[in-house]
Amino acid sequence: MEEFKTEFAEKKSSCCESRVHKSLFKTIFSLVVVLLFVLIVSFAAEAVNKIKASKYVGQGIGTRNTITVSDSGEIYAAPDLAVTSFSVVTEAKTVAEAMSENTNKMNAVIEAVKGQGVEEKDLKTINFNISPHYDYYGVSSIYPSGKRVLVGYDVTQSLQVKIRDLEKVGSIVQAAVDNGSNEASDLQFTIDQQDEFKKQAREEAINKAKAKAEELADQLGVKLVRITSFSESNYVPYYDFMAKEAAPLGIGGGSGAPQIETGENKIEVTVYITYEID
Repeated sequence: MEEFKTEFAEKKSSCCESRVHKSLFKTIFSLVVVLLFVLIVSFAAEAVNKIKASKYVGQGIGTRNTITVSDSGEIYAAPDLAVTSFSVVTEAKTVAEAMSENTNKMNAVIEAVKGQGVEEKDLKTINFNISPHYDYYGVSSIYPSGKRVLVGYDVTQSLQVKIRDLEKVGSIVQAAVDNGSNEASDLQFTIDQQDEFKKQAREEAINKAKAKAEELADQLGVKLVRITSFSESNYVPYYDFMAKEAAPLGIGGGSGAPQIETGENKIEVTVYITYEID
């Protein structure tokens, strides 16, 4: 009887293990089937998307019929800012001597400019340079092969000045020269705040370009659909006084402050508009 019970228990245990193995196999098999299904669906969707996308290759905006027009707008305005630079160039036998003399002269120039009402924020050192100074001797009885002789050092310091009171441009130039500046250059007249003038010039340019596009479309017998691109360029020329009127400045002993005429500046904006046409 005991042997029978033991044999029955072993058979029952073996049967349970078989059922567990079958259940586990079914679970794993189901997971594999689901994973394969997901992969197949994913690949199919990607293939469909690629087929759809291929239909639009070469169908971009470049194949549309377009016309491009351009025009410019101009605004004239009186400048409200002058920008110039004053330099002090000093030569001496030693670097120390050249620097000392140059510093004293430039400090005097700065104080003279400030004395004319220029604020410190509008003063900026834009160049400082120390270089050796040589004299060159050609072939002679003294120098049979020629010779380069060091005779001293040059120190150059340049100061950029923004002048907001244009009535004082001439007196400021003269004050800088009288106090040691031996180079005055790059006097330019500009407009400090240009955005509003550019806006006005742009509006004028756009209106002119639109009118030109409508006229062109009418002549070609086409219809303007929409704007596909827009770009612009602007030009604000500087009036360079020093390049044209250097002689009257009186550098090196002039009789008085030069008379400066500011004139007007032109703010020009050019626009480029591309239309799709039908």
